[in-house]
Amino acid sequence: MSPHAPRAAPSLRQSLDDLGAGRMSASELVRDTLQRADDTQRRLNAFAVIPRELAMAAADASDRRYADGTQRPLEGLPIGVKDLIDTQGIETRYGSPAFVGNIPSADAAVVRTLVEQGAIVVGKTTTHEFAWGVTTASAAFGDTLHPLDAGRIPGGSSGGAAVAIADGVMAAGLGTDTGGSVRIPAALCGVTGFKPSYGALPTEGVFPLAASLDHPGLLGASVGDVSVLAEALRIVGRSDTADEFDGARVGVICGIPSLPPATNVACAFAIAADALSSALRLEELNPGDLFSGSFDAFARIVLAEGALVHFARRDPDWIASHYGEETVERLTHARATRVEDYALAQQARRMFTAGLERLMGRHRFIVLPATPCSAPLVGETRLAIGGWTGSVREALMTYTAPFNLAGCPAISIPLRRSTGALPVGLQVVGRRGDDAALLRIARQMERVLHPPHRSACLPCQADRESSTCQPHRKGETR
Repeated sequence: MSPHAPRAAPSLRQSLDDLGAGRMSASELVRDTLQRADDTQRRLNAFAVIPRELAMAAADASDRRYADGTQRPLEGLPIGVKDLIDTQGIETRYGSPAFVGNIPSADAAVVRTLVEQGAIVVGKTTTHEFAWGVTTASAAFGDTLHPLDAGRIPGGSSGGAAVAIADGVMAAGLGTDTGGSVRIPAALCGVTGFKPSYGALPTEGVFPLAASLDHPGLLGASVGDVSVLAEALRIVGRSDTADEFDGARVGVICGIPSLPPATNVACAFAIAADALSSALRLEELNPGDLFSGSFDAFARIVLAEGALVHFARRDPDWIASHYGEETVERLTHARATRVEDYALAQQARRMFTAGLERLMGRHRFIVLPATPCSAPLVGETRLAIGGWTGSVREALMTYTAPFNLAGCPAISIPLRRSTGALPVGLQVVGRRGDDAALLRIARQMERVLHPPHRSACLPCQADRESSTCQPHRKGETR
């Protein structure tokens, strides 16, 4: 484990309170954030670009607004923006050596909304090339490393944002999620990652990976930090504050049958389900064959739609000489994709979505692990989890990608963990369009799992009864 102990950044709401009360200036907050970013960059390589001069100029402007009483809702708040998302006047490489020196002339729509409300971009956080991977590794720019163990990956493709938040640089940032790219690094790094419903946020100015699966997403140190940005982006309103979910049925899926969770994940998830059952109506579900074939369908859709994105822009020879080896290999494979393959994948997608909708007709929310394992080692390409063996990519995406197929909102919140253990995440999924309710129940779950003045770690006995994931229903005793 790294000897570095991260210092948490102040929450977005705390920063707004301090700025509004004059206890701190925007210039002081942004200057401190940039210093933290420099330190994190040296150790963990979480940033593609740190625009110091632009950030400080924006902070000075925020101070003037506070002085004359014209501050906006997010005035002076530092945020990170994934390197896949356009930022006006700030180099945006999309994680690729082919775009070094690319400086967009306009902000992406999601960035523009936040900046117009006073947020300040303090860094472009690292991404896997074109977001096409789950490790945030880069032969061109260097690998991004896990904030608690530099020998492990942070997940991806929004790995830089998760690392920066976990390491205390800032409280929140923008990412993207095509198959888990916000929720996976959030789970592995111990922060919160939220993928809204498909279409809830515009993709204008975001480099596409697979258009029918791409979701802009939010990362934060807590559900509260994510909610501040969600309010600003009008995904939810400030009036969406009710926390009464006693009547809501929450389905519990302990694992996907084709890839059961590792012991440490099953243990942490079972303890969480046990704790949540005191506040919510939990019912264990057997998903049967619901998830069967969903990852394969997802992978075929990404391959076909990703190929369309890149081959529409450049010829294969140019791509081979300018892109990274991993992306070139995927696109070479994609050239063999047939229309029939894509059509069959979309048919499987519709069947999965229909099955999930039937399941969620009975349960407003479902919970399951965000990933079946904690962070793999740097350079590891294959994993063995129980009796399952396969690629790191499939392992990390099997629990998240299905909800991109369906377009449902989903969030990963950190589970309490044993001392010295790596983070794992609890994934909460809502019905499509039910984003506000999902964030409310996630906030309620966060309070149960991480009550104030309670250590984030706990002893975890892998052989205790609940490690087999047997949540009891509210009102029952065991």
